[in-house]
Amino acid sequence: MKTKAPFFRADPPPERRNDGLPLPKGPLTVVQRPGEEADEAAQRPLEWGLIRRLFGYTRPFAWQRNWLILLTLIRGAQLAGLTWLFSAAIAGPVARGDRAALWWTVLGYGLLALFSEGLFHFRMRYSQELGERVVHRLRADLFASVQRQPMAFFHRTKLGRILGRMTSDIEALRVGIQDVFFVSIVQLAQMVAAAAIMVWTDWVMFLVVLGLAPVIWKVNLHFRDRLSRYSRASHESFSRVTATLAESVNGIRVTQGFVREAMNAGLFRRLLNDHSRHNMNLARASATLNPILELNNQFFIAALLLLGGWRVFHGDMEIGALITFFFFANFFFGPITILGNLYNQALVAMAGAERVFKLIDREPEWSDAVGATDLEDPRRKQGAGSGEQGAKQTAPLFATDSGYPLHAPRSTLQGLDLEFRRVTFSYEPGVPVLRDVSFRAAPGKTVALVGHTGSGKSSIINLATKFYLPDSGEILVDGREIRSLAGRSLHRQLGIVTQQNFLFTGTVLENIRFARPEAGEAEVRAALAALGCPDLPEQLPNGLATEVGERGGGLSLGQRQLVCFARAWLADPRLVILDEATSAIDSLTEARLQEALSRLLRGRTSLVVAHRLSTIRAADLILVLDRGEVAERGSHGELLARGGAYARLHAQFASGGAAHE
Repeated sequence: MKTKAPFFRADPPPERRNDGLPLPKGPLTVVQRPGEEADEAAQRPLEWGLIRRLFGYTRPFAWQRNWLILLTLIRGAQLAGLTWLFSAAIAGPVARGDRAALWWTVLGYGLLALFSEGLFHFRMRYSQELGERVVHRLRADLFASVQRQPMAFFHRTKLGRILGRMTSDIEALRVGIQDVFFVSIVQLAQMVAAAAIMVWTDWVMFLVVLGLAPVIWKVNLHFRDRLSRYSRASHESFSRVTATLAESVNGIRVTQGFVREAMNAGLFRRLLNDHSRHNMNLARASATLNPILELNNQFFIAALLLLGGWRVFHGDMEIGALITFFFFANFFFGPITILGNLYNQALVAMAGAERVFKLIDREPEWSDAVGATDLEDPRRKQGAGSGEQGAKQTAPLFATDSGYPLHAPRSTLQGLDLEFRRVTFSYEPGVPVLRDVSFRAAPGKTVALVGHTGSGKSSIINLATKFYLPDSGEILVDGREIRSLAGRSLHRQLGIVTQQNFLFTGTVLENIRFARPEAGEAEVRAALAALGCPDLPEQLPNGLATEVGERGGGLSLGQRQLVCFARAWLADPRLVILDEATSAIDSLTEARLQEALSRLLRGRTSLVVAHRLSTIRAADLILVLDRGEVAERGSHGELLARGGAYARLHAQFASGGAAHE
């Protein structure tokens, strides 16, 4: 497996390489790989269309949403009431020395506070439940959209982008739903209530407050914008740090094998320095914003104190009214900082909503034609038998040495009839990887694909399985053009074993019966026995219940490959795809599998890609590919007799040792 280079380029810090030469210097530069889209904006202006669509996801929970809005409005009024009672107690009973009135005021304050916090519990609960329900629906829609995309989408889109939509972008929408919207309602209601009471208390003093509010808002917005930029840069630099760390851990064998430890350490330190620089900028901006806002508040208090004291001295305002006004002035200005932060979060949520909905709405570049119909499956007809005939079809064909009964594959009919007619195909427009390819894999026959890396072998498999569509030409399956077939019906009749031997998280048993979840353990053991490896469960710590680990990391390469073969056997396919399927298996294990492979391929059409000639020499037709074209075709003996490219390849493999044979 090749280790991919990092998606960025960075020069390590001034150090010395292992060869004694100085390491290069220079700034960190992010490099975009070919075929990738440019990074979308981290923020975007508020857009009513996105907001309306986002809140459309709350429609199934309208009762909870409406109650939440009502509780939010009540919360704002309750906070204003608590502040009014507190200021009234100081300006009234405390100032007059009326102890009885003070006790009643404190009792009223306590009851209102208890009631307010009780409703606050339900507001918090409903907002988080609503946010979770919206996120649940969004993730389900997003996953469904990703699942229906063709392979070309995954060829061009980084996994990190898809994961980003599912995680950080949707989490930003969660914040927008359960925090930004409802907290903003509370803060705005608080400001409106405070403004109304200040106007009622002294409208002249309120004009001063109203004049200072835009100044504080503007200062807050300016620094919040800087904080947002620094925060975004910090997140991006940290992503590069984690990506490099993950890549270094995964490629540690290559790193140590090529003595790249010092170089990689220098690169990693350079990335850490870059991340630390962004964090320092963020810390400095935060340290500047808070004192400035505090200074504004102190200036505001001094101005109000000067004006209020002057009005009290001249009899234009009572001392109790001044106290009340001061309380509600703070109550009015408090939400400004909170709203500034919420505004930035709302912009981030808008950007996340745009990216999420863009992927949800993304139409596949191609899909089954409108009139596409299912490919006829003769296996279903066979399974429809009953009585004596049905019993004959399901009777064991032979037994195994392990003692587990081995049933014959359910299908005893011929495999698919696959034909390529002058097919040309390209992943990128104008760069064909297949040119005018024609061949036929007759039912039950094996076609082997041979050629150097990049010659087009995997592309033929991608087209035969309808993971891609050809640019020109025709692909016929059982006499029908592949575009007229429903892709799912074709895929149900495939059995694929690839070089990557991908396994899903779960047990060995679950992975083997991936295509047939209803298969019992006896059938799974029978499949393993048929493949010549009935002892595989005994080699594992917990037998078939052994957890395979992430990507099958808990098994050896050979064991993973055997599980994939058993999975294909259990699927009972009409078309078998073997793409470098024995590359991870040693020669001894491969020899054990040859008879099992012949059973698996018997009666089925198969496409086989392999470098080991022992895997393909028995093929009915061998295609030698060169730069996307069929250079030679014929059987093993015919191609050797011809003395062309295949003969030279065979001689090269033969001289390499028995491993190739």
